[in-house]
Amino acid sequence: MPQTVKGVISRSKGAPVELTDIVIPDPGPGEVIVDVKSCGVCHTDFHYREGGISDDYPFLLGHESAGVVAEIGEGVTNVEVGDFVILNWRAICGDCRACRRGEPWYCFATHNASQKMTLPDGTELEAALGIGSFAEKTLVAAGQCTKVPESDPAVVGLLGCGMMAGIGAAINTGEVTRGKTVAVIGCGGVGCAAIAGSALAGAGTIIGLDIDEKKLDWAKDLGATDVVDTKGMSEDEVVAAIQERTGGFGADVVIDAVGLPATWRQAFYGRDLAGTVVLVGVPTPEMELTVPLLDVFGRGGRLKSSWYGDCLPARDFPMLVDLYQQDRLPLEKFVSERIGIGDVEAAFDKMAEGRVLRSVVEL
Repeated sequence: MPQTVKGVISRSKGAPVELTDIVIPDPGPGEVIVDVKSCGVCHTDFHYREGGISDDYPFLLGHESAGVVAEIGEGVTNVEVGDFVILNWRAICGDCRACRRGEPWYCFATHNASQKMTLPDGTELEAALGIGSFAEKTLVAAGQCTKVPESDPAVVGLLGCGMMAGIGAAINTGEVTRGKTVAVIGCGGVGCAAIAGSALAGAGTIIGLDIDEKKLDWAKDLGATDVVDTKGMSEDEVVAAIQERTGGFGADVVIDAVGLPATWRQAFYGRDLAGTVVLVGVPTPEMELTVPLLDVFGRGGRLKSSWYGDCLPARDFPMLVDLYQQDRLPLEKFVSERIGIGDVEAAFDKMAEGRVLRSVVEL
């Protein structure tokens, strides 16, 4: 029988979110119902509220989550009732051209649950990133569930989005390895995760750059060996600051966790010759970039974008949870506060003001 639970929705652009009843249908073939235990408050949910993703209101917000499998539909074999899982928003298909060539982290045909969750009057809800987990329960595709060792949900659930995006940008996309020099532009949640990932990989010099002193303190706590307050700096001055801390050469890998044309150019010119630029900050549609083509050729190296940290959840989530449990990956430092499901709107305000790395809803 369909179940009625509490969930947080956005009804219209810019309006405060609302805690209301939502209806969860019985799981169909390939679908799973998850008892949600935690959900991080991510910038992407705010972008949904503001209409920055689409205008398919109403949205059921939330996507950075851990929980326990409550029900499974026909044909589900990857998880069982009672499994502790982290939710992901890129369930791979296994059959597209990327999957067939052995690169499933680039899957071009990721999928979500076929059915929609609804309001009690039958209005269909668009689930944020196909998850919708600011709710007591949610319906997802089975491939969106990754079984991991049982842990504090509020901590490991963050791997479902922002922390994986940052860690993966460093380790998977940037291929940071022992002794490499790394600069990370933007030290919010994703940028600090990139710093933690670089430290985990054994990078030598790790430079955090931001205009906010509090974020630079977070960067130092999570593994940055150097920090630079870039407030008021020109692009050339930022590049010079990176070069000064890397023997005059520039960093081997520069990660842009902001996603502005100016920060991307800082990354491009702040890397060493043949170095790597990784864009993980998400630009907005109107942004354009101008760089002399001769500079692109002459500086060599790699210019990459990182999609969800180029992660493969089945490979990366259990490994990272294991490292957390060994005290080798300080995921707990990303949890700034634990809040109730009715506190999401206030958490958006704190996030916008840069007062938290992550607010986490506990259910």
